[in-house]
Amino acid sequence: MARLSQVFAPRDREFFDLFEEAGGNMARAADLLDQMLSAWPDRKELSRDILVCEQEGDRITHDIIHRLHQTFVTPIDREDILELASALDDVIDYTEEVADYLGLYRIEAPMEQAQRLAHILVQATRQLAEALPRMRGFQDLSHYTVEVNRLENDGDRVTREAMASLFEGGIDPMVVIRWKDIYERLEQAIDACEHVANVLEGIVIKNS
Repeated sequence: MARLSQVFAPRDREFFDLFEEAGGNMARAADLLDQMLSAWPDRKELSRDILVCEQEGDRITHDIIHRLHQTFVTPIDREDILELASALDDVIDYTEEVADYLGLYRIEAPMEQAQRLAHILVQATRQLAEALPRMRGFQDLSHYTVEVNRLENDGDRVTREAMASLFEGGIDPMVVIRWKDIYERLEQAIDACEHVANVLEGIVIKNS
């Protein structure tokens, strides 16, 4: 028997539109950070574009919540809408923090592991941006979620290597503290991608 939400869903697809918009915005921010780190400090002006993406993410999240308050029957459960919106927002917030820290800490040159983590983040956000449109029909997302989980494992490994390298060769303690913050934010952004993937998978399983 069809769920009530599925019966009414065709009349209100705006949530899916907003989630896809959030996914594209998130992937754009990650791509900008990847470009920024690959050519730091020559591309430091990209931090402004990443901040614009973060502000756009806040706007999309606000639109989702506003829409939720106006909608009697939603295409998916209300708690799932809120959790997915929050998870997507977390990814872009952590991404923007990395860009912000690079400037605040006056980083002179990028660490190779940070560039690798940024590239992993780009790949994870692209997988999610491709997966989100499939949520409309509650199609199987396992191809995307498995890949995001693999990328998160790669991110954990690179982060461990990065942290270990900070304590080799007598690096200035202040440099260690700054890069530890940056690595942690990069790891949190990638972990947040895995959380998005898990939420998406749960939504599809619940509604299929």
